[in-house]
Amino acid sequence: MSVQLFDTAEVQNFLRLACGFDYEGGNPRTKEIVHRIVSDLFKAIEDLNITPDEYWAGVAFLNRLGQNQEAGLLSPGLGFDRYLDMRMDAEDEQLGLAGGTPRTIEGPLYVVGAPVEHGYARLDDGSDENGHTLIMQGTVYGADGKPQPGAQVEVWHCNTKGFYSHFDPTGEQKPFNMRRTIIADDQGHYKFRSIVPMGYGCPPDGPTQEILNALGRHGNRPAHIHFFISADGHRKLTTQINIDGDPLVNDDFAYATREGLVPPLVECTDPARIKEEGVEGPFAEIIFDIQLTPLVQGEDNQLVERPRLVATA
Repeated sequence: MSVQLFDTAEVQNFLRLACGFDYEGGNPRTKEIVHRIVSDLFKAIEDLNITPDEYWAGVAFLNRLGQNQEAGLLSPGLGFDRYLDMRMDAEDEQLGLAGGTPRTIEGPLYVVGAPVEHGYARLDDGSDENGHTLIMQGTVYGADGKPQPGAQVEVWHCNTKGFYSHFDPTGEQKPFNMRRTIIADDQGHYKFRSIVPMGYGCPPDGPTQEILNALGRHGNRPAHIHFFISADGHRKLTTQINIDGDPLVNDDFAYATREGLVPPLVECTDPARIKEEGVEGPFAEIIFDIQLTPLVQGEDNQLVERPRLVATA
């Protein structure tokens, strides 16, 4: 039996009361957002005939999600992060802004305060025994196509076990391992040495994977490297590259793969290059140039403020 109550005056008045419209205090924007979300949930309960058992199972799930600190993991898994990027892309199109390196999702594992290096940095500390050396470099260009000396390139990625420093459950990684902020040189060039990261999956017993299982989906990501790039007079770019050849490069549970963000990975075996780079043997190399986009009327109209971990070495 389906009961139809949502459109009655009683329920609509109750929604206004519960969301604070009948009270002078509070924040108007918060009231507007909460009213819309709660209204949509009430309507879903009615339209789908959601039972009390199903509702309370959902509440229990949200409690587990918070306890496991997985809200930032489920968000991209259900496409919210990608949808926000789609909206920003559409806004750019309306403004007539074209070109630039594609944006893609930040993910939940950035840490504020990574050590700053100039021109070149070594990201890894050499402790990952399975790590294959990676040399990655490129030039940061501005909206006018000119190199951007002093551009800030923040980069972070995981180890070969799929763990990030500061979030590693094994406790093996030192603070800021595989995290650096690189200030581009006088030619706008950045370069770093690290290891090729591996892909990883959601915690198999966690609430995010529980939902994905119920949807018939996997919870795995291809190997990737994250970036924030900023320069004077330009909007901050949030992006990441996927490692070419990863079997999941086009099947990312977080929907972060985009055209232009899978640069070739080339294995270098040339003895002269190996000696020049000062590495122990053959290494992988990625060239990735970055083009930024201009401010909009002097403002970064798409700068995202969100809670982020702040740490010290």
